[in-house]
Amino acid sequence: MGKIIAITNQKGGVGKTTTSVNLAASLAATQHSVLLVDLDPQGNATMGCGIEKNDVKYSSCSLLLDDIRFSEAVLSPEALGFDLIASNADLTAAEVELMGVEEREQRLANALEAGRAGYEYILIDCPPSLNLLTLNALVAADSVLIPMQCEYYALEGLSALLDTLSQVRKSVNPKLNLEGLLRTMYDPRSRLTREVSNQLVNHFEDRLFRTVIPRNIRLAEAPSHGLPVIKYDKSSKGALAYLALASEMVRRDEKEARKKKNKLM
Repeated sequence: MGKIIAITNQKGGVGKTTTSVNLAASLAATQHSVLLVDLDPQGNATMGCGIEKNDVKYSSCSLLLDDIRFSEAVLSPEALGFDLIASNADLTAAEVELMGVEEREQRLANALEAGRAGYEYILIDCPPSLNLLTLNALVAADSVLIPMQCEYYALEGLSALLDTLSQVRKSVNPKLNLEGLLRTMYDPRSRLTREVSNQLVNHFEDRLFRTVIPRNIRLAEAPSHGLPVIKYDKSSKGALAYLALASEMVRRDEKEARKKKNKLM
């Protein structure tokens, strides 16, 4: 049964989509079956995977609103190594339409259940806001990965996001866990970056990924070529960082699986 991870942050420009695309590619490169769901109406993850968003027949919008089979929405570009459910501007209208639908916050969870067994990891790239689309992702997810920059306002936004996750856990998804916090666009030369990073270590030691994602020109260039950075320049610092993140995540999951197995014995 695939593990569903919502990648979200209410603050934009923190590397959320970059993380979604490159973590998907890195998990696939380490021989794991992966599905990336683009749930952002901007469709940046879709474009970053080399898919023209306006040419997509069935998108995540179709999956939420239309009576289509899960398999009809899944794209399998050979160059990527992982599957994709694309997004485009139709999702903006979908949010309005969802308001009048029964169990509207459960639509994505119900849709993904049909294909969940076919993947080890399902990653959801959420919009940079807390709306009905993001709520759908949080209800469907087993855990939440939060990319964030090490800056003052990021800490303030993190507090609000953690409160939101707590509310979701209490009201609609009690199994929702914090997968971890990921430091992105990391520049060790900045004193503020180091100070904020130290605060995160002190407060979230066990939920803070040791891997940090550096500022990297290749990482910034890759989306314009419609490729994850590992396909664009596999020796770049950005590619190596996301491969390290994938490995760290898999090791965590294997450790958790062993703990559960030992408890049952």
